[in-house]
This record gives sequence, structure tokens and C-alpha cells, in this order.
Amino acid sequence: SLTCRSSQVRGTPYNAGSDKDISSIMGFSGFGKKARTFDLDAIFEQTRRTAIERSRQVLGYNRKKRPMGNWLQAHGQPVSLKPLHPGTASSLCSGQTCCECGSDDSDSDSDSEPRIGPLLPPGPTAGGEEVDVGPPLPPGYGKSTADDDDEDEEMQDEDDENPVKRIPDTHEITLQHGTKTVSALGLDPSGARLVTGSYDFSIRFWDFAGMDAALQAFRSLQPCECHQIKSLQYSNTGDVILVVAGNSQAKVLDRDGFQVMECIKGDQYIVDMANTKGHTAMLNGGCWHPKIKEEFLTCSNDGTVRTWDLSSEKKHKDVFKPRSLQGKRVTPTCCTYSRDGKLIAAGCQDGTIQIWDRNLSVHTKFHCRQAHANGSDTSCLTFSYDGTILASRGGDDTLKTWDIRNFKKPLNVATGLTNFFPMTDCCFSPDDKLLVTGTSARRDEGSGKLVFFDRQTLQVVYEVEVASASVVRCLWHPKLNQIMVGTGNGLAKVYYDPVRSHRGAKLCVVKSNRKEKHAEALTQDYIITPHALPMFREARQRSTRKQLEKDRLDPVKSHKPEPPVSGPGRGGRVAAHGGTLSSYIVKNIALDKTDDSNPREAILRHAKDASENPYWVAPAYKK
Repeated sequence: SLTCRSSQVRGTPYNAGSDKDISSIMGFSGFGKKARTFDLDAIFEQTRRTAIERSRQVLGYNRKKRPMGNWLQAHGQPVSLKPLHPGTASSLCSGQTCCECGSDDSDSDSDSEPRIGPLLPPGPTAGGEEVDVGPPLPPGYGKSTADDDDEDEEMQDEDDENPVKRIPDTHEITLQHGTKTVSALGLDPSGARLVTGSYDFSIRFWDFAGMDAALQAFRSLQPCECHQIKSLQYSNTGDVILVVAGNSQAKVLDRDGFQVMECIKGDQYIVDMANTKGHTAMLNGGCWHPKIKEEFLTCSNDGTVRTWDLSSEKKHKDVFKPRSLQGKRVTPTCCTYSRDGKLIAAGCQDGTIQIWDRNLSVHTKFHCRQAHANGSDTSCLTFSYDGTILASRGGDDTLKTWDIRNFKKPLNVATGLTNFFPMTDCCFSPDDKLLVTGTSARRDEGSGKLVFFDRQTLQVVYEVEVASASVVRCLWHPKLNQIMVGTGNGLAKVYYDPVRSHRGAKLCVVKSNRKEKHAEALTQDYIITPHALPMFREARQRSTRKQLEKDRLDPVKSHKPEPPVSGPGRGGRVAAHGGTLSSYIVKNIALDKTDDSNPREAILRHAKDASENPYWVAPAYKK
């Protein structure tokens, strides 16, 4: 048994007379009462008997309903109740034997049990034809509507299978970077921020979620002083940006534009470039490793391709030296990693494309000697998403695709793609079915285009006229499904589809322009005097906004200040004066030079006064 006893002071007998004193001190009464006793065995036995009794009542009620159910079943009517399974009764009896839990119910099977509930609605007949249920459908909603729905779904499937239909070019926004060529574009993996670089040495940061319809950049900076920006790319985690400019030292910035790392400059007097710690000539390109977030790649006019680690800025990680057929040094103009990060590819000035294993920097793994015309700058190399196809954009106005497993000759070639810039790039669509590049155009001689090719055949499937200038950079973000384009006249355009695209430009175009906030200032100094007499106490200013509204109605306080005077001055106001007395006098004389256009009239205006009152001139000539 479980016993609860009230606490008493040990060793001291209970005194009923002191109950009031203790209750007044302790705050409660009831001392000395007998503790209540609970018998758990009796409680459990009572609960078990109650459960057995209730289960017997339920079984008896179901047995009374059984004959009625058999009669209804014989006459083809549904039965509203179903007998309780004997296992339920046995479980409720807790192992006790009940007279109602006999074996006469054990032979009941689930298949032979009568149906419970109301009649089922009429379903399909034996012939397979469906019977209409409910009121007749209105005209136009018969079987033909379902057929139309099937046709719409088939057309939708055809649109999904056609990659041209998935190009997001129905809408566009224009970001004004400046007036010079936008030579670099970078978009973070989440698609929240865009960074643009230009020939005007500046980098601008654009936040799609923070911009309104005015489309203004939230930050602009010049990280490399007076060097043109060649390449910008976010790391695969999106926390840092690789900046490649026209100098020999690449920089790494964080998301807000603050410098995290600057590569070291090599010794330009050492012949073997492998013995220098960094590049010694102008950089041409760079990119991040797709898997390792601390590693990135740069190529330079010093004839080397170098890998770097973000944690060690004092020295490069590895050096790859492209060589010509005669073993001489050649300049790499672009470089990239493969999708898995195991290969490093570089396009060189002699028209070759050389690919190394990332861990073996001595000999090339794949080599194509005549990929593009000798002496032309290969402006871009990019791998497809499946990693088997390499696309190269050449300075010889061509676009070629290569199978790296058979690297001797290109799979397909597209010609006639004008290219004036050493950083004109190409990219694959997110579904890996299209290849996109831009074309260049001279000023006032046509417009730059964004050209879409089929990946398998390299046939032109679609074109977009971007601007009356060259298309330099293009970037198709897989998560946003939006295309970013950098042009030769300082514009960065974003193409999107309201249905197929996500976030990005869709976030800022729906926001209205923010009203310019005017800083609220106190209209006059308020002196706090808490102990002043009521007659001298100033009224406390509750809100500056209300005071500003009152001042706006006051003609004196809301008088617009006189604008500054341009020119020599007029109407008694002198445009510029010094601190001398003569300049102050001239300023306050109220000179009026409106009559200088006709000096004769200005003199004859005083003729009548001079004849009537000859005070100044006539008395002087009497003598």
C-alpha cells in the first residue's frame, strides 16, 4: 500500500493549542490529521472487473443484433453493424474465461462477414462503361474536355522535350554598370548576388533581393587600382570571389568586397618560371576548383598556369608550363578545370589546347596542336555538365566541340562568329543540350547577338539580339534558369522567364522605387528645464514630423532659398566677392545693368530732371 503522511517535527509531540501559531507562521493549517491510505491492489482489481463487465455488455448487444443482420442479408439489404471479433473479447477479459467468448464466433471469416455502412454508389458495370453519378454536366465539360486536357498535356510534354522552348528570353532587365566594356560576370551558387567587372577598373555588386525597380548596385570598388578586370568568379560555397585583373597578382575578396588574400608576385629575373613563387606578367584568366573550395587556378603571359591555395598566399601550389611543338614557351590565354576537378585545360596563343592531370604537372594528358588558328587568342574553354565534351571559343571566329576521349579532331565546328575580345566566353545550358556564345560587332555596324547551338550538331537553333554593341560575357545559371550577358557598351542584361525562371531578377522587378527618406531634424534647440515655473516652461516637442508639417505651411520658414548667381550678377546681387571692403560695397550697391543694351536711352532718361532741376551740371558751367 502507498501511504502519504504529513510532515511533523521530529522528536516533538503535536500540540493542538499551537496549531494557530504554526498556521500563522507557516501559512497553512491542518496539522495532526490522519494520513490517507491507498490500496493499489484493490484499485487494480476493481478496474479489471469493470473492464470485464463492459466487454460482456458489448458482446451481448452484438449477439442480439446478429439474427437481425442475417435476415437483412438474406433479403439483400446492407447490415449496419458487424460482430466484434472474439479476440477482442479475450483481450479485454485479461485471461479470464467468459461464457460469451465461446467458439461459435470463431468460425466467422472476413470474407463471409456482412458489409457495414450505407449502400455503395453505382460503379463500373460488367461491360466496363461508367455510369454517370449526380446531375448532368454543363455543355462543354463532357469527354471532349478530358481529351483536350490530354492534348494540352501532350503539347506541354513536347515543349519540355524541345530545348529551345526552355530558353528564358521572354523578359529582360538592364543593369547599367558604366560606359566601358563589361568584361567579367560572376554569380554566386545560390543566385542571390551578381558581380560585374569592367574595363573602367571597377567592380559592382548587385543584390537581387535587396534591389528595387531602380536597379542600383549596392557597392562599387576598384580592387586592382588602374588594371582592367579580366575575370570574376564566386567559389563553389559562395563566400569568396576570385578577381583576375590586368596585373600579375590575383586577389580574393569576400562577399562584401573586402580583401581576403592577394597572390604573391614572382621574380621576373629568374628564367625558369617553376622556381618563382608567383606570376611575373599580366594575368589572362582564372577559376575556382569545382570540388576543393580553397583551391583556384590562374594563367598568365609569363607562360605558366598556376594553382593556388587560399591558406598559403606566399607561394603557388603547382605550376603547369604549356609548350609548343618545338618545346618553346607559349602563352596561355584561358584556363579551366574539368567538372570533377581532375583535369586542367588551357588554350594557348599558338592555337593549341593542352590538358594536364591535376596531380601530374610535367606532361600533358591530352594535346591538340591545331585546335584554332595560330596567333589567335582562344578566349574560353568550358566542359559540359556530364564532363565528356569540351567547348572552345577561338579568336579565329569559331566555336568547336571536342570529345576528350578522342582529342585529335573536333566533333563539330561553327564558323562566322565574330570575336573582338580576349574574354568572349561560351557556356552550356543547365540541361546540357544547348551551347551558348556571344558575337562581337563594331560600333554602328550591326548588333551583338547571343547565339544558341545544338550541342550534338552545333547548328544554330536560336538567336537573341542583345544590344548595338558586342556581347562579351554570357552566363546561364542552372539554379535560377536565367541568362546574364555583359556587353561592350557597359550594360549587364539579365534574361528570364516568369514561369520557368526562379528568384533572381524576378525579385527586384516587382518592387516599386523606394521614396527618398528625408532626415528628420529638430527645427530648433529644445532646452530641458524640469524645475522651471509653468509660465516659463517650453512646450515639449512630441514629434518632429508634425512640426515639419506646420513649418511647411509657414510662408517664411518654407521660403525657398535664393539659388546661387551665375555670371557677373544682377539685381543687386554679385555672384562672387572677396573679403575686402570694396567688394562688400559693390555687393550692396544694388547695381542694375539692365539698361546697358541702349546707352543713349539710359542718358536721355535723366534729361527732363536735369532741365527742371539743374543742380549738378548747369551751375558748374556758369562761371
